[in-house]
Amino acid sequence: MTTILRGNIIHAPVFGKLEAVPRGFLVLEDGIIRGLYAELPPEYAACPVTDYGNRLILKSFADLHLHAPQYPMLGMGMDLPLLDWLHTYTFNTEARFADAAYARRVYRQLAHDLITSGTTRVAMFSSRHTDATLILMEELERAGVTGYVGKVNMDRDSGVAQEGTEESIRETLRWLDGCRFAHVKPILTPRFTPSCSDELMAELGRIAKERGLLVQSHLSENPGEVALVKDLHPDCAQYWETYDKYGLWKPGTLMAHCVHSDQREQEAMAASGVWAVHCAASNVNLCSGTAPIREMLDRGVHVALGSDIAGGDQLAMNKVVTMSIRASKIKQLETGAPFLTVPEAYYLGASAPQEWFGERPGFQPGDSLHAVVVDDGGLPEPVRELSLSERFERSIYLMDKSCITAVYSGGRKVLG
Repeated sequence: MTTILRGNIIHAPVFGKLEAVPRGFLVLEDGIIRGLYAELPPEYAACPVTDYGNRLILKSFADLHLHAPQYPMLGMGMDLPLLDWLHTYTFNTEARFADAAYARRVYRQLAHDLITSGTTRVAMFSSRHTDATLILMEELERAGVTGYVGKVNMDRDSGVAQEGTEESIRETLRWLDGCRFAHVKPILTPRFTPSCSDELMAELGRIAKERGLLVQSHLSENPGEVALVKDLHPDCAQYWETYDKYGLWKPGTLMAHCVHSDQREQEAMAASGVWAVHCAASNVNLCSGTAPIREMLDRGVHVALGSDIAGGDQLAMNKVVTMSIRASKIKQLETGAPFLTVPEAYYLGASAPQEWFGERPGFQPGDSLHAVVVDDGGLPEPVRELSLSERFERSIYLMDKSCITAVYSGGRKVLG
């Protein structure tokens, strides 16, 4: 079926560069982009058009690091450093998801919140609970969110959220056997090295290889965490090697934070095709530091953005984009590295993740449509007519759910 959308189309097919098509046309066949046009080709003249008028049609956002069971604790414990925060708030909250009915209520709300905020793709941590993880995947599927979810593995130093090693392996296999969703796929998720025994890490590496699964975890977030990892693995010169020795450091692996990743660790990421997921709000909230994003990009590291709720306090990814810009300006004051511009940060939050999902940046023929329609008419009235790039910038900084009038996910209209 042919679907045609019309509006002010803005996307970022190249890092740091916006392309705008005023009152342009997006032509889709069964949800797959066939072309982006300034003028509608004659062969489509008889096809119906969904005309969004003067509104903006943007690439929707992708959140490549967030913790679903921490959604109930947004805005809590922000005065604590990472390891204290985990033991005071996080593990206790995550233990609550042994209750499937509670998980259903929370995850249904979370899935709705993601879509209404313009986030259509995710890489997400669940808790250690198999049944709650399957519920999370089901609710994301129902709401129209696509991407990856992982049952968390944690058999060491994890308080009430801890599981036994054999239990963790057994439940991981049960969860994988239960994953039969069209748009939400499994990803192996060792929480981080301090929470996983050597035996568990080795087994997860085996499962990843045997089943061809992607991996997500944390890396070099906090100085105390880095020191703890060194104590646990004295044979490893750096944190990243604790994943590498078990087969978990490989192309497509997502590593959240990387705040304290030095040149050698960054080069190891670039060489192996491991992605850094920048979570600026969380890093500031938990006093972990400010990640060297410009350094990573210059060294060829793939970088995307994550909300990292609930270390991060904002789920909406446009707020994550603007926080990333602010954090980069702090980094510039420290090191002189150029800060992220609005088009660059938007690229990291919307376009760069498309490569991780196997597509190309921007609205490209052959890729499925992920888009958000933004009505910026309710924002403060400007003193003059704004350019599309100015309207885009204001929308990234100021839009909220009331501005989002339609959302398309994987070629399907899921809102509006």
